[in-house]
Amino acid sequence: MADVILQVEKLSTGYGEVQILWEVSIQAKRGQLTTIIGSNGSGKTTLLRAITGIIPAWSGRIIFNGEDITNVPAYKRADMGLIMVPEGRMLFPEMTVYENLEMGAYNKRARQKIKESLEFVLHLFPRLKERLNQKAGTMSGGEQQMVALGRGLMGCPELLILDEPSLGLAPKLVLDVFDVVKKLREEGITMLLVEQNVHLSLMLTDWAYVMAEGRVVMEGSGEELEKSDEVRKAYLGI
Repeated sequence: MADVILQVEKLSTGYGEVQILWEVSIQAKRGQLTTIIGSNGSGKTTLLRAITGIIPAWSGRIIFNGEDITNVPAYKRADMGLIMVPEGRMLFPEMTVYENLEMGAYNKRARQKIKESLEFVLHLFPRLKERLNQKAGTMSGGEQQMVALGRGLMGCPELLILDEPSLGLAPKLVLDVFDVVKKLREEGITMLLVEQNVHLSLMLTDWAYVMAEGRVVMEGSGEELEKSDEVRKAYLGI
């Protein structure tokens, strides 16, 4: 059985005085794809921000690779291999593709493997090889998403967190993004995915959680959840 790389235990948090998450518990296993689905406002992105340390936990624990990181600063979590590809890509538009990728290898562990990581990223995204000197801001949305995913991989992630990677992309590019996620899963890269495209997510995922109103309301394998009447009605329009 795969070992657990991330364990979130009864996590509660929010913004200001407004509570968003209520005792959320999830886990991600090494070498697997774990997915979180839920409607807008269900708390998915807030959960990712708490896991990566962007916002503090009010209560509960976050365990990463056997270590309690609940109070560890965000930059140290990144150094430990907890890497997020944020929603909306968040590239440096005036910097070249290469410079954006290089920024992903900022932590000490990743800098030691920058050459191997770049080779892997360019093998995964051959289109970027031709555009290394192009400014990221001049690229299409799909190409920018490739750069964002590549930048995340340059950080040598122990756990790669993907927040809505297909958001705002044309249907063909959405399929391209999921093709990349599938390849990464086959490579054994451990991923935690938050995604609005429920059908494609459940087809690929090893284990999934359904969130509603800041709580986990259901969990199971992708196949189990896709067959669930509740999920089919709420998210698949069936």
